Amino acid sequence: MVTVGGAGLSPGRAARQADEVSPPDPAGDAGDPRSQAGPNPQHLLRTLLGEYLDSAEADLPSAAVVAMLREFDVSESSARAALSRLTRRGLIAVRGSERPPVYHLTSQTIARHRSTMHRFLSFGAQPPQWTGDWVAVSFSLPEARQAQRHGIRTMLGSLRFVRLYDGVWIRPGDDSGEATRALHELLHTVRCARWSVMHVRFDDEAGPHGPTAAYDLAGLASAYRSFIDRYSDLRERVRAGAVDAPRALIARTSVMDSWRRFPDTDPDLPEHLLPARWPRPAARELFLEIHSALGPLAEARLVEVTAPYWPAAPSWITHFRAAEDPALPPAGGRD
Repeated sequence: MVTVGGAGLSPGRAARQADEVSPPDPAGDAGDPRSQAGPNPQHLLRTLLGEYLDSAEADLPSAAVVAMLREFDVSESSARAALSRLTRRGLIAVRGSERPPVYHLTSQTIARHRSTMHRFLSFGAQPPQWTGDWVAVSFSLPEARQAQRHGIRTMLGSLRFVRLYDGVWIRPGDDSGEATRALHELLHTVRCARWSVMHVRFDDEAGPHGPTAAYDLAGLASAYRSFIDRYSDLRERVRAGAVDAPRALIARTSVMDSWRRFPDTDPDLPEHLLPARWPRPAARELFLEIHSALGPLAEARLVEVTAPYWPAAPSWITHFRAAEDPALPPAGGRD
């Protein structure tokens, strides 16, 4: 039974979240830099800039961007199209009126990259501080309002809510502000719409009718094990010093692109709600080892391929590292 302000909510039929976490393998054989089947050029460029450029002061020639993406078999036309799209979105800006144009990351983009990278690298480092609190959302719309119903479900999913029962969505923690604001924005003009945001606790939190029924924890565990299987051989090659700089850039990008899905899909539940032998710690350890070890090699490769078009590249290209690594300086996560 879920208690809400002393009242009971009668549980209906449980509905598991349909999205099984299954990160694709963006690198294929991570040891072969020409087997990259990875993400689209725009996504790839954002990843590279987030990992290896940390200053809005750096003047970035378009030819250097083309050289970066060429390492991933991205054509010049596709690279320039990705650069143009990120510029239109305001993530990259043109500096001055030179021809060919010179670009730079905006200060807002740098701040967002730092926050995002910290989230990816620190995810799973500490167990959540658990109080037993959950936020629950329930809403009711007229049958004809299918578009609004879809919009609410999409919004709740983006805020990491999952559907516990028909019309009841939950998220661990006690932060209800985002959901309240989003529901008001979506529904304040919809007649006959009803919705509630509630703080709840479960009487039988770890039982079969508790909140874990909303999550596909078996699918998530399988995804973590697939991640381990996919990159274990790469870790052995890294330990043996068998990954050169070109392969390091591809492999490091691959392992990040696979790992980054987990902070967005893993609800980070407390340990007592997780199945035994939860594989996330092993997956995280593998990810951090590869990501940290290949950082200097990947940075060196980017400098090598961009310096002919960007002589200042050695002064600006760096690599992002896990700030909690005890071998690193305590302040920041950069070289």
